[in-house]
Amino acid sequence: WPHARCTCALSEVGSMGQPRENECIPVSGEHELPPSRQRSVERQWSLDSHNAPGGFPQLSHFGLFEPPSSLPPTPAMGDLQPRPDMPLLASYALPGEQEVTPPTEPYGAFEWYRRLLAFTGPGWLMSIAYVDPGNLEADLQCGAQYGYTLLWVLLGATMVGLGMQLVAARLGCATRLHLAEHCRSHYAYRTRVMLWMFTEVAIIGSDIQEVIGGAIGFQLLLGLPLYQGVVLTAAAAFGFLFLERFGTRPLELFFGMLIVILGASMGWLFAFIQPDRDAVLEGLLVPRLPSTAVSQAVGMVGCIIMPHNLFLHSALVQSRVIEIGEEREAITLYSIESTAAILTSVLINTFVVAVFAKGFFGHPEAEQIGLKNAGTLLGELFGDPLRIIWALGLCAAGQSSTMTGAYAGQWVMQGYLELKVKPWKRAIITRSMALVPTLFVSVYFGRGQDTRLDDLNSYLNILQSLVLPFAIVPLLTFAGSRAIMGELVLSPLSKALAWCATAAVMSANVYLFLEQSGGLLTGGLLVGLGTYVSIIAYVAYSAEIAKTETP
Repeated sequence: WPHARCTCALSEVGSMGQPRENECIPVSGEHELPPSRQRSVERQWSLDSHNAPGGFPQLSHFGLFEPPSSLPPTPAMGDLQPRPDMPLLASYALPGEQEVTPPTEPYGAFEWYRRLLAFTGPGWLMSIAYVDPGNLEADLQCGAQYGYTLLWVLLGATMVGLGMQLVAARLGCATRLHLAEHCRSHYAYRTRVMLWMFTEVAIIGSDIQEVIGGAIGFQLLLGLPLYQGVVLTAAAAFGFLFLERFGTRPLELFFGMLIVILGASMGWLFAFIQPDRDAVLEGLLVPRLPSTAVSQAVGMVGCIIMPHNLFLHSALVQSRVIEIGEEREAITLYSIESTAAILTSVLINTFVVAVFAKGFFGHPEAEQIGLKNAGTLLGELFGDPLRIIWALGLCAAGQSSTMTGAYAGQWVMQGYLELKVKPWKRAIITRSMALVPTLFVSVYFGRGQDTRLDDLNSYLNILQSLVLPFAIVPLLTFAGSRAIMGELVLSPLSKALAWCATAAVMSANVYLFLEQSGGLLTGGLLVGLGTYVSIIAYVAYSAEIAKTETP
């Protein structure tokens, strides 16, 4: 592709890389952008973002009720030519254009810390998916049925998830496009429609867990029927999302408040019940897997590493407008805040496993415990205040994860299908696709103490695990391509580790197929396994990267 150029002179840029004329339009004719770049350049400028002092990034809208906005993105890193004499933050320029040299003076400790705070936000929103109601139910069932034994699965799966999230953030920072947009650019129409359908199924399954979890919290607090709790959770989520109208920071601070409520609730339960801390540490560090716990362990992988969360994170990082040449530093800052957020989620999940391991492991009700009756059982065993504390945490988890699910759904649909509709209409479409099945589930399973709702949640966790490769494989394909990532391409070691983790997830899924069938290799099962593996292999090798990224 011919290198794209802009009508604005690169020498006429402000301190944050913004053209002083506030306009940057690709020149038509021989200097056309590739389709993936053209769509990204067409994004509108932020109406409320201003140059921040001290080199802080500008903030752009997340785009649920207003169009996603950011500075016109830089070309792909592979199209840029670094100066070899520059250190870490190199100067980049297109052939024939004046170089834009970012500041090379190192930040002091205080300035660096303030800059880290400026980049803090997307990682915490991403981490909400690791403590959503689906995860909490898997945690409590794990603790009640297997004690502290599967804590190492929780830790290991979360660390694998952290690695995948960092790759997603890297892709978004380096290319200024999120994962769904890359899938649209690099896959044939039928392939990307198939991938979109798989992702939507995963989003719907996740939303059922999240909204139902929030509804159960309201049921415990207010005594509402489950279907009314579903409507209240969904309505509250839409209402809170209008905080975006006030800017990115107020919305992020609200999410942070919900995380604090969730963490404080589960931490209070842990401090009150006082599980065996030595057993907790042993469970985290010593791998043990009872033969009866394989399905539970695979389900934990699916509920922890959610497919749509990779799309979400690759889009969230674009809420900070990054100057040309500062992509590597931005990736470092995002990696630090994402790691802190994920470690916090590990702590919260460990609290839940330990609380229910101490209270219900070996209990007659251990096999029947689930999200619906967990609060009631906690209240009966330890006192009614703990039921209320559990309900508050559950409401916070359900509300926050439902809101982030709204963003994931609209970005996935916009990226794959590029619908030419207003953002709020797209939000209604994506939310309706998830909330209608959720209402049906709440009415059908919400009567009395129907334990089938807990069984459904277990199957939804397994569904997440089955769909996961259809998000990971495209992500690793793009992030491992030098044509797309340029100098920010994954290292050979990183790619090897990531593909090994993907292979482990696929192997676990295959084992799950066999385990669910009773170990009988029937003809239909073999056909299903072969089809599943073949589709994943096709996705891995069918991306048209060279065709769309090089001349």
